[in-house]
Amino acid sequence: MDRDKLRDRLDRATIHLDPPYAVVDLTALDANADALVSRAAGKPLRVASKSVRARDLLRRVLARPGWRGVMAFTLPEAIWLARTGVSDDVLVAYPTADRGALAELATDPTLAAAVTLMVDDPGQLDLVDEVCPPGRRPPLRVCLDLDASWRPLGGRVHMGVRRSPVHSARAAGAFAATVAGRPGFRLVGLMSYEAQIAGLGDAPPGQAVRGAAIRVVQRGSYRELLTRRAAAVAAVREHADLEIVNGGGTGSVAATSADPTVTEITAGSGLYGPTLFDAYRAWHPTPAAFFACAVVRRPAPGLATVLGGGWIASGAAGESRLPRPWLPAGLKLVGSEGAGEVQTPVAGAVATTLRVGDRVWFRHAKAGELCERVNELHLIDGDEVVATVPTYRGEGRAFL
Repeated sequence: MDRDKLRDRLDRATIHLDPPYAVVDLTALDANADALVSRAAGKPLRVASKSVRARDLLRRVLARPGWRGVMAFTLPEAIWLARTGVSDDVLVAYPTADRGALAELATDPTLAAAVTLMVDDPGQLDLVDEVCPPGRRPPLRVCLDLDASWRPLGGRVHMGVRRSPVHSARAAGAFAATVAGRPGFRLVGLMSYEAQIAGLGDAPPGQAVRGAAIRVVQRGSYRELLTRRAAAVAAVREHADLEIVNGGGTGSVAATSADPTVTEITAGSGLYGPTLFDAYRAWHPTPAAFFACAVVRRPAPGLATVLGGGWIASGAAGESRLPRPWLPAGLKLVGSEGAGEVQTPVAGAVATTLRVGDRVWFRHAKAGELCERVNELHLIDGDEVVATVPTYRGEGRAFL
């Protein structure tokens, strides 16, 4: 990537805008979408809405070959996406305790056919029945969340995130039997998100030993999950006709697609190409989403200060969650200040050339979280803004 040319193109396209603002380069977005399809090797991709958070861009991705359905992060969001025609196949990635949204889902047969709930505990089924008894609603589609973490040494070590209590094939089969015995529910899917593979970069910059250790863990985890997921799917299929076996994320599309039990793969972050994916060896998405802040101070040679910039990503606190000054090339954050809510100093020889009013372009550490900071995304094709579309926030929607 020629970063000087990219900076010139972004600056020219947005010369009429006052920072801060966010842009998406459509050429890069489309290229990333096609690259993910290629990596999926014929299996359909389900777009993770939390990594996009703009309905117009969700529609754009879903219109491309190889993409089918949405993975939403809350039930109210899923209902909104279904009602507004973004998709008639929305899988909610996490269990819900939203009684109002459950009541809305349970009293609308069209919604009930379009939205699939995530479950891993009988208490979640009990809550649905409390909101709307089974005799007064259409059967609700549910998907079992199989915990994909790796627990070697007899479970004394935990590798991965802490999600579902359903970990073994036996537990999956037992829960499937429970769902099958409950009126008003239809078990249609099984999901297992291998976060320790898909969501963990295996080549962290400047940490060769840690990177090697991560790769060892990922290889061991992948082998174990292949066997356990196949056994779990077989156990669940004794009680239900599965339409969906979902797995993976941007960081594991190729590996997950090789699992014969998986029928579809979720991806989303790779569309925008945030900085966390710079730490992966297998594939680097092209950076497609950026935000611009204006230089307002020049406190010393080699330093410039922009207004704002402290758009920090979620997750374990650390340097990897900070936005990265990207354009002009050669800038870095100041360690004693990081990225600040109202001002962010950037350092480097090139900072001396920046004038008050110039833009510094940042990349966010994560994908869709950028959209929680802006009301709109300016879509760039070549060196012009061809459209401006609202984010979830711009449409007055804040789901989490």
